[in-house]
Amino acid sequence: MSIVVEHDKRRKEILEKALDVFVAEGFEDATFQKIADRCGITRTTLYIYFRNKKEIFNYSIKQLLADVEKDLYVVRRDKKLNCTEKLIKVLATIIDRLEENRRLLSVVLNYLLYLSKSESDPDNRVRRRTIRLRHILATMVIEGIRAGEIVPLNVRAADDLLYGLIEAAIFRLVVLRRSSVAELKHSAELAVRRLQTNPAAAAVSPELSPA
Repeated sequence: MSIVVEHDKRRKEILEKALDVFVAEGFEDATFQKIADRCGITRTTLYIYFRNKKEIFNYSIKQLLADVEKDLYVVRRDKKLNCTEKLIKVLATIIDRLEENRRLLSVVLNYLLYLSKSESDPDNRVRRRTIRLRHILATMVIEGIRAGEIVPLNVRAADDLLYGLIEAAIFRLVVLRRSSVAELKHSAELAVRRLQTNPAAAAVSPELSPA
C-alpha cells in the first residue's frame, strides 16, 4: 500500500512540474526531456510514470474533470437545495475549479491552437472530453422541469446556454486574465434564475451580485 501511495505522490509531483514546462514552453515546444529535467529525474525514470508528454497532458485534464465531477456529485446530493439552487451552485463550483486551474487552462488553449494549425478538429476533442459534464447539466435541467421549477424548454438549447457560460468563463480567465470570478458567478446565477417558472424567485443572491 505504501508503494502505491508513494507512486501516486510522485505522479502528482511530476504533473505539477510538467505544468510549469507546458506553461513556459507551450505544448508544442515542451519535450519529455525538458519535463524530466524540471523534475530532476532521468527520462528512464519518467517513463515509469508516463509514456510521453501527451499522456502527462491528458492525465492532467482527466484529473481536473474528475475533481469537478466529484464536486458536482456532492452538490447534487444536497437535499437542502432545490433543483435551481443546485444548478446555480454547480455552475459556481465549476467556475471556482476553473479559477484554481487557470494555468492548466492556458496550456489547454495553447494545445487547441496547436491542433488547429495541424488541421485537426479541436472542437471534436473538446466535446469528447466534456460530454459527461454536458450530460450532468442537461440532466439537472430536466430534473428542474419535472419538479416544476424550470419552464418547459428545449433541453439541448438550455444545455448549450449553460455550457456556453463555462466556455465564456474560460475565455475571461485565460485570455482576458480577469482576476475575479464574482462577475462570472453572477452571470451564471442570473441565467438560471431566468429559466425559473416563478418570476418572484428570479432575484439574484446578494452575495453573488457584483460590486
